[in-house]
Amino acid sequence: MSRYAPQRPVRRATVTATAVLGACAALVTAGPGTALAEGTGATGSFGARYVALGDSYASGFGIIPVEHEACGRGKANYPHVLRTVYKSKSYTNAACGGATTRSIWNAHKGEPPQIKALKPDTTLVTVSVGGNDIGFEKIVTECAFLGVQQPTGAPCQSKFKGGLEDDFKKLEPRIASVVIDIKRKSPKATVVLVGYPALVPASGATCDRSEVPFAAGDFSFLHGTLVRLNTMIEEQARKAGAVYADTYKPSVGYHMCASDDKRMIQPLLADGRVAPAAAHPNLRGIIRMGGTISQVLAKHAG
Repeated sequence: MSRYAPQRPVRRATVTATAVLGACAALVTAGPGTALAEGTGATGSFGARYVALGDSYASGFGIIPVEHEACGRGKANYPHVLRTVYKSKSYTNAACGGATTRSIWNAHKGEPPQIKALKPDTTLVTVSVGGNDIGFEKIVTECAFLGVQQPTGAPCQSKFKGGLEDDFKKLEPRIASVVIDIKRKSPKATVVLVGYPALVPASGATCDRSEVPFAAGDFSFLHGTLVRLNTMIEEQARKAGAVYADTYKPSVGYHMCASDDKRMIQPLLADGRVAPAAAHPNLRGIIRMGGTISQVLAKHAG
């Protein structure tokens, strides 16, 4: 996404793994009033042997220190938050930036198929996948580029809306197949399909164009596309017998257009440069996503 600021270098995130885990530990010990604490007692056995699969929303893109450069996998991410909460005896995060559903079964960026991380005794599998199957990263990047050139109207919607229909049709059965194959490899595991958090509001009226340069009419297009994607993931989770973790609703109002002290998602630009973790969860977002998933698991446990 360097096209946003071609004259200036990309800046790495200053959020560290230590900061994430320190904040996580504080929440865990703060008592039952916190989201993360609610996920421990009732569902501790879920995470004893935990494997995380998926794309950059599970890899911790933009968070340093980096564990795997090619995959953009940091040492802190929502899977690491869950690992800390559940005190997992074994833990593997195979998530990799740019991963699609095909990356579950095929090598990606020099990494083996993600499904190979699963074991027969795995007890918990979380999956964040689907966005790259419909080319959402490309759409967001192009929307920003077009928005700079044409701030009014909906140039991005005009360019991409038609092609998305085929992408969604192809993705739907793949999501179900991912769950089915995970269950074959790890029959004891609780499988959680994790939805994507809210990235932008339906209207960009309150957004700062120096941070989020989409055209006025493209906010509703991007918002609607993400809602549609999450709805599909939720439906496939239900049909395939997986748990769906809705991270969208808890993040409404905390998108990239929110104030810096409130947002869970990093904006595209910061001080004229590509922002650290652009269009991805920041420290606040990572912790809240982990908390939301732990709450979902607690309710699933009854």
